[in-house]
Amino acid sequence: MSAMADPAAPTSPADDGPPAAMTRREVLSALSGLFMGMFVAILAATIVTNALPTIIPELGGSQSVYTWIVTAELLAMTATVPLWGKLADLVDQKLLIQLSFALFLAGSLLAGLSQDTTMLILARVLQGAGAGGLTALVQIVMAAMIPPRELGRYAGVFGAIFAVGTVAGPLIGGVIVDTSWLGWRWCFLFGVPFTVAAMVLIQRTLNLTAVRRREVHVDWQGALLLTAGVSTLLIWVTLAGNDFDWISTPTALMVLGSVVLLALAVLVEARSPEPVIPLGLFRNRTVSLAIVASALVGIAMFGGTVFLTQYFQVALGYSPTKAGLLSLPLVGGLLVSSTVAGALITRSGRWKGYLIAGGVLMTLGFGLLSTIDAATSMSLLGIFMAVTGAGVGLLMQNLVLAAQNDVPAAELGTTTSVVSFFRSLGGTIGVSVLGAVLAAKVADGLGTAGGGSGGHGEATAPDISELPPEAVTLVQDTYAGATADLFLIATPLAALALVAVLFIREKALKTTSGAERLAAEQAPIPH
Repeated sequence: MSAMADPAAPTSPADDGPPAAMTRREVLSALSGLFMGMFVAILAATIVTNALPTIIPELGGSQSVYTWIVTAELLAMTATVPLWGKLADLVDQKLLIQLSFALFLAGSLLAGLSQDTTMLILARVLQGAGAGGLTALVQIVMAAMIPPRELGRYAGVFGAIFAVGTVAGPLIGGVIVDTSWLGWRWCFLFGVPFTVAAMVLIQRTLNLTAVRRREVHVDWQGALLLTAGVSTLLIWVTLAGNDFDWISTPTALMVLGSVVLLALAVLVEARSPEPVIPLGLFRNRTVSLAIVASALVGIAMFGGTVFLTQYFQVALGYSPTKAGLLSLPLVGGLLVSSTVAGALITRSGRWKGYLIAGGVLMTLGFGLLSTIDAATSMSLLGIFMAVTGAGVGLLMQNLVLAAQNDVPAAELGTTTSVVSFFRSLGGTIGVSVLGAVLAAKVADGLGTAGGGSGGHGEATAPDISELPPEAVTLVQDTYAGATADLFLIATPLAALALVAVLFIREKALKTTSGAERLAAEQAPIPH
């Protein structure tokens, strides 16, 4: 059982002295379960990508639900992250992690057993809600256990796991679909045994230091308005350009509705004693700039994965499995940069230089990828992807570290979840908007609206093996050119992330854990 105190318990940590720091062995034992569960939860977002052409016909679904099977999980994950983060500042974090795992496990089982697309979409919402909790809570628990100075090493590993789960999803999904004795249902059931194992490990190894927490109060009205506003916005960018035009009556209604809901959420949050997203956070320069940069990194991480996978399959003619394998340089660059930078930050205590290097490499990587075409050599592609991956790896988790280091321990959960929220929001919006741009460019290039990609970069992509020879070259050149244009659009966005990073002030990393800092903050002031 967790060593966390009951939130309402009157005992103070000052009664028994400051909490003892966890040993390296205790930290590694606790992180083993957290990282295992985190990997399968993130994997779930993209593993289905290469299986959708098989899933839709078997479940009798229409083309309109294609995108929803992917985005339902992303929507639920993005919309719930701030609420999980706020709850982490108020109640037992171990209990919240197990609840997140339980939601993800239930969603995975229901998805694997789905009999129609409606059941599958609802299951994906459950998966997303669980993944949203894990996205925020794993980082929050790490900050509670580990001082910022030591956190760099572990944060680098977390960033690598997060990114590898995102990028490796299409590869694993492709292998599952291409293996006759497995079938698409295992794209969802694949993570079930690992999730159960993670829950057992966490129950046995995660023993957080008891701290006195504030009286539990959640601004449910603000949470509802925030979730509704964000969901309306995300649904709009998901459907626009596919189910209706970007400039249309549905667009006007959904954008206006989102703005009204979010404005009401801000009013409610400003008056709430315990807001889901404290508006005061945005007065913190480091947090605000980290949020901006994280949203732009989200576009890089999610958008790059989706559109490169399609480029390999359509423009270059590779199978789903080979397309996933060809993404390995992106994974490799991310893995190496994230883990090496994390270790070096722990050793030196300096972190801003790595953020700047990440911004430069991500911008350069996007610029290089904007030059690709149907004849680009795989060696050059590998270099371009490795550069991009290295940039994302240096930025993604170190932005969270910088924000966590610059706020009171009592706001660690909220701060972590807000930065993660905007990263997911940026990724979801980026995939939808860039996908719509790609669809329009493909339709123009092929001279028919039916030759596009359904507005999201993959829904109606043609199988070039079934096309007549005279059409193959046109389709390949069109998709390659459209994909390059997307990276050209993304390049200035990456440059903006670099600008945001340049304005972040470097502050010395704290040497006490979140739990120790919280105990010190709550200790009575001597008279």
